[in-house]
Amino acid sequence: MKLNILFIGAHPDDEASTLAALGQWGELHDMKVGVITATRGEGGGNAVGLEEGPALGLIREAEERDAVGLAGIEHIYNLDALDFFYTASAPLSREVWGGEELLGRIVRVVRATRPEIIVTMNPSAVEGNHGNHQQAAMYALEAYLCSGDPSVFPEHLEEGFAAWTPQRILRSGANGTGTTGPDSVAEGYVPTVESDLVFGCWDGTPSEAHGKRWSAIKDEAIWTYETQGWAEREGSPSDPERIASTWMTLLHTRTPLVDPTSGGDAALRGATLPIDGGLPLGTHLEVAPERYEFVAGDPLPVKVVVTAPQGEGLSAGTVTLQGPNGWTVSGARALPALDAGESTSVSFDVTVDASVEPGTTARLEATVSIEATGMAGTSSAPVRAAGALEASIEPLEEIREFREWTENLDLKHLDALVPELFAVGQGRSRDLGITIRNYSTRPHNGSVEITVPDGFSATPSTLEVPTIDAGDSMQSTVEIANTDDSVPTANRGQDEGAWQVKLLAEAEGCRSQRTATMNLVPSRVIEPATTAPVIDGVRDEEEYPGEPIPVDTIWDPVSAAGSTTESVSGDCWLTFDDENLYVFVSVTDDVRGTILPVDDNKRQRRTDSVEIYVDPRGNAANTAETFIAGIMPSMGSMTGPPGAGRDRDNHQGIAEETAPGMEVAVTMADSEEEYSGYDLEVKIPFEVLPDAIDPRHMGFNVLINDSDTQNQAAQVRVGWSTFAGVRADPWRWGQVSLEGLEDAGSEPKDAVLPSTAARSVDSPLSIIQSAGDRVPLGGHSPTRPHLEIVSVERKKDRITAVVHAPVKGAAKLFVWDGESVLAEMERNMPEGERRVNMRVPGLPSVLETTEVTVLASFQSEGAVSAAARRLE
Repeated sequence: MKLNILFIGAHPDDEASTLAALGQWGELHDMKVGVITATRGEGGGNAVGLEEGPALGLIREAEERDAVGLAGIEHIYNLDALDFFYTASAPLSREVWGGEELLGRIVRVVRATRPEIIVTMNPSAVEGNHGNHQQAAMYALEAYLCSGDPSVFPEHLEEGFAAWTPQRILRSGANGTGTTGPDSVAEGYVPTVESDLVFGCWDGTPSEAHGKRWSAIKDEAIWTYETQGWAEREGSPSDPERIASTWMTLLHTRTPLVDPTSGGDAALRGATLPIDGGLPLGTHLEVAPERYEFVAGDPLPVKVVVTAPQGEGLSAGTVTLQGPNGWTVSGARALPALDAGESTSVSFDVTVDASVEPGTTARLEATVSIEATGMAGTSSAPVRAAGALEASIEPLEEIREFREWTENLDLKHLDALVPELFAVGQGRSRDLGITIRNYSTRPHNGSVEITVPDGFSATPSTLEVPTIDAGDSMQSTVEIANTDDSVPTANRGQDEGAWQVKLLAEAEGCRSQRTATMNLVPSRVIEPATTAPVIDGVRDEEEYPGEPIPVDTIWDPVSAAGSTTESVSGDCWLTFDDENLYVFVSVTDDVRGTILPVDDNKRQRRTDSVEIYVDPRGNAANTAETFIAGIMPSMGSMTGPPGAGRDRDNHQGIAEETAPGMEVAVTMADSEEEYSGYDLEVKIPFEVLPDAIDPRHMGFNVLINDSDTQNQAAQVRVGWSTFAGVRADPWRWGQVSLEGLEDAGSEPKDAVLPSTAARSVDSPLSIIQSAGDRVPLGGHSPTRPHLEIVSVERKKDRITAVVHAPVKGAAKLFVWDGESVLAEMERNMPEGERRVNMRVPGLPSVLETTEVTVLASFQSEGAVSAAARRLE
C-alpha cells in the first residue's frame, strides 16, 4: 500500500478541519491520502442515540469513513486505543494507550503505507489542548523521526515492512492571523511565533468532480459526524471573500521548502511534488543547529546535511546559510558531487548580536545551488535568541514532561507557546520554585528580579545568582502571596484572571525577561457541621454553617466569560464531619432543559446539572486523581429520580457502582411551568475519594450546566473557580481548608478507567479494508501468512465458507451486505482449512437486490489477519 499523505489523530472527526485541503490535493495532484485514528471515540458523546462504548465506537468509525470518503480518502486505520474520557493530560493518555506499544503500531502503519508527508494535530502542551490530541501528535512526531531507523521496532522488518523515512511533518492549524478569500494564501499568514512557517490551502477552490467548492464538501463531511452533534453546525460562507483557508504549521522537514505564499500546494512542494527549478525530488536538505538557544556573542555550529535522491546523483555546488538581521553566519561552503543516495554535511558558525532581544525566534535558511544545472533548493530551521541567564518557574508536572520530551527529540521550538502557569489561593501564599539556567558557553553569575502585580508579593523579590557553569542550572524558591483578598479571583479578574509575573535575569549587562501567568483561585475556610446534615434536599443553617460560596460566574461560552447571567445562578454550602463531605447547592434557573431518560445517566453536562469537583490533596496532576460528581435534578420526568454519576475522574460511572454510600436528594417543582430551579444535597463519603483529604488545601469546585433547549446541549456554564479549561485542570480549582479535620496521610487509589475500546477485529469496515490493502488490523503484528477464505457457497438460507487459518487461533466471521451485518459467529480455528456454516434469515430475498460478502478477522497470540470473499 502506497500513500503520499497520512493524517494522524486521536478520534474520528479530528481530521475534519483538514478535509478541504486533503481533498483538493487528491483531486488536483493525485495525492493518495490516509488517516490514522488512535481511538474510535467510544468514550465520547452520542447526540443521536443511547449507544456507548464499543457500539458507539463502531458507529463513529462509520461516520469517519463516510466523511473522509467525501474527500476521496479510502484508507482509515483505527488503532484500537481506548477513548477513556476528556482529559488535558498527554501523559495520562500515553499511559492508558500503552506507551511504546501504540507508538509501535503507528510506526508499523507508517512503514506499511510509506507516506512522504505526515499531518497531525498540535503536539504542544498549550492551554486548552486536549490531552488525547496532544499525545496523538507526539506519537506522530516520534513515528516521523524513527520510522526510517531499522533498529527501532526491528520486528517490523521481520514481518515484511521495510524502514521508511517520511519527508515532512505538519500540524493542522496555526497560531496567529490570516485573511480569508482566494488571495489569503498569497497574502500569507502572520504567526504569533515569528519562526513558525505556516502553509495555506484555500477551502473555496472549486472541485470539478463534485461540482461545488471544497468548502461545501468539507461542510458535508462535518455534518456527517451526527453522534457529535455536528449535523447542526453552520456551513461555510457563500461569499468567496469570506471563505477561509486551511492553515498548517511546519513541524519539521527533511527536504527543500518553497515560499508558503506561492500557492495552495506549497506544503507539498519538495516532498511529494517537485519544485520548479529546484533540486531533484527526493533530495534531502536538513538544517541542524547544535542547539535551539543562541546567546549574544557566543558562536555555535549549525550543520547542513545534503543527501542525493536514491535514484540519481547531485552535481557539485555551494551551500550558503543566512539568518535575519542581527544573525551573523560564516561564508559559503563547497558541496562536492554526490552519488545517488550519498550524504555529506557542512558546518557554519552562527552568532546572534546583542541587538537581538532575548526570546526572539528566527529561522536559519540554507540554500544549495548546483552550478552545472542552475538548480537550487532551500530549507530552514527555527532558533531562539536567549539570555546568558534565564529564569523560569517550576512547571506543572505535565508541562515539565513535555519539555523533557522536546529536549530529548531536539524539538524545543514546540515549547515556544507553552505558558508558564501557577496558581495561588485567595488570601494565601505558596512557595514557587525558580529555575535559573545558563545558556551561554561560559560561566556566569548575576541576579533575578521577580515583579508581581499590585495585591501580591514575592519574597524575596530579588535572587542573587552565584556562578553557574555553562549549560548548567540552579534552583531557588520564592514565596508568592496574595496580600489583598479583594483582588477578583478566577476569570473575574483582569485578562480573565491571567496575572503576569515577570522574571528578569541579568548577567554582565545582558538582560532577559520571561513572563509567568499566575491564576488567583478562590479560597474558603470551611467549618465542620454542628449537626450532621440529613440528606433531604432542604438546607438547615445548623447543618451548613458559614456563608455560601457563589456559583454564578460564566466560564462557558468564552465570549461571556467572567460575567453573570439572569438565566442561571447558584449558591453552594460545604461542610464535613469525620467521615463525609456534605454539599448543598441551590440553583436558580429560568427554563428546564432536556430531561434525559433514566437509562441515559451519563455525561450530565448535556443538560441542567451540577458538577462537584474534589481534589483531596490539592495536588492532582490530572482528573484521574480526583473525584468528580455529575448530578441531574431528575431523569425521565420532572418528578423522576435524580441522575448521579462520576465523570472523567478516578472511577467513572454511575454513582451506585462507583461511589457506594454517596447520597443525593433534590427538591424541585413538579412541573416545568412551575420550575424556577432546584436545591440539591449530596453526601460524599471520604472512603470513595481517591485519596485522604489534606485539610489545609483541598481542591474544590462547583460548576452548574444550564440548558434552555431540548437538544441535549447546555448553553451556559457557571461556577466558583471559572477559568477556561477548568474542568480538566485541578490546579485551577478553588482551595478550601477544613477546620479541625485531621490529615490521615496520603494513600492514593489507582484509577479505574473504562476498558471498553472498540476493536478492529470486530469491525466489518476495518476488516474489508485490511483484507484489501494488507495493512494489519489495528496496526497490530500480522499473521504470516494471512488468513484466507478459500471459497464461499450458498444453499437456501445458509452460507458455507471454507477458511484457511495460518496457525491455531480465533476467527470472527460476518456476512455483510455493504451496510449491515446479516449474520456473525466466532470460531476457534485449528491450523489449516475448516468449513464454517452460517444461517442468514431471508438470504434468498436479500440476494435479489444486494451482493453479499463473507468477512473474517483472525487473532493468534497478538497477531491478526483479515480476509474477505464475495458470494458469487
